[in-house]
Amino acid sequence: MKQDSPSTCQKTVLDNGLRVLSYSMPGTRSVSTCIFVGTGSRYEDDPRAGISHFLEHMLFKGTYRRPSSIDISSAIEEVGGMINGATDRELTSYWCKVAQPYFLKALDVLIDMVRNPLLDSQEMEKERGVVQEELSASNDYPNYRAEMLIDQMLWPNQPMGRDVGGSKESVQGITREMMDGYFRSQYVSSNVVISVAGDISHAEVLEAVAPLTQGWPQGTPGTWHPAVHENQTNPKVCVEYRRTEQAHLLLALPGISTYHPDRYPLDIMSTVLGEGMSSRLFMEVRERRGLAYEVHSSASHFRDTGSFVIYLGVAPKKATYAAKTVLDELGRLKTGVPENELERAKGLAKGRLLLRMEDTRAVAAWSGLQELLRNQVLTVDQVVEHIDAVTCQDVARVANDFLVQGKLNLAVVGPFRSDRQFQSLLGV
Repeated sequence: MKQDSPSTCQKTVLDNGLRVLSYSMPGTRSVSTCIFVGTGSRYEDDPRAGISHFLEHMLFKGTYRRPSSIDISSAIEEVGGMINGATDRELTSYWCKVAQPYFLKALDVLIDMVRNPLLDSQEMEKERGVVQEELSASNDYPNYRAEMLIDQMLWPNQPMGRDVGGSKESVQGITREMMDGYFRSQYVSSNVVISVAGDISHAEVLEAVAPLTQGWPQGTPGTWHPAVHENQTNPKVCVEYRRTEQAHLLLALPGISTYHPDRYPLDIMSTVLGEGMSSRLFMEVRERRGLAYEVHSSASHFRDTGSFVIYLGVAPKKATYAAKTVLDELGRLKTGVPENELERAKGLAKGRLLLRMEDTRAVAAWSGLQELLRNQVLTVDQVVEHIDAVTCQDVARVANDFLVQGKLNLAVVGPFRSDRQFQSLLGV
């Protein structure tokens, strides 16, 4: 096995290619373990849309040693622990957080789930219905539906623009053979990262992980589908009628990948605009004009693409006025950001990052996610340095580069029969 030199976050690559990371946090009472697998909705073709998410559900339904879901959940909950999983576009994760004395038990349960699932046919049919109900529930939330519409507008007719869970129809078509084949293809040792954080040494983590992962199948996993970007030159509007009390608006522009040199300037621009109660959007839309309860912006970064999104929940009769207010603030960003406002935004970004690092689960995820997606782990201090390096000129530059009228996308879910007022707003 290959082992890095000692540091706050230590990494060992086992002989089978599986990566083990640990982050020592002396004085903490919990230990969190995260297992990340390099697979998600970007790895799926259309007939298998949703299989990553469906498989994640099935790994909680029983193993050869723990043949039912209650055997898995009770093993963790009887010691006061928490266990869960999640599927995203570029990864699937499983995590467990327990008090330090129960680390070995939790690790055994989690690795057993990921290595030895039964994928029982009868359980699969029951869980198929659960997954389809989850999709129905998500569709019932108008703000979530608006997110789906904006993804389809940014990345039409491709995995990046699909719901991570697929559709009811695609989930219905997934067979036990398809799922077993997908599991064997993607859950190979070189495609897995195990990350542990807590009051525990790297040597202790390795001693526990090595015997549980011995003989883990090796192989070359399937690859992800690259994003296809349209050459958008005119704004686009999509309105979906719903009888709702609020109108849910998402305004989005194409963003940048996690590797792009402007990642941190764009993130800080988003912080200035719409993150926190002192942001421009919160102050202008909510505090000064009283137009909305919730308004915020966010930047998302993926392997080869990204997005910049603003969300607004507003009374339908105020929707156009509120959206125009947001557009005015986007225009104001292009004229620059004062030094004191920039420093406040950088302080918010740094402070919230540092506060997250007090939680063992957040730290385990921090290390594991970066290792899986970037093949390197930046320290908190390194990220803080990147944030500190952002200048007022950087923010003005990315605002002018990325906040382009012709690339605007607006998704609206609410009681509107026509998109005419929104088309006019964007000058379509």
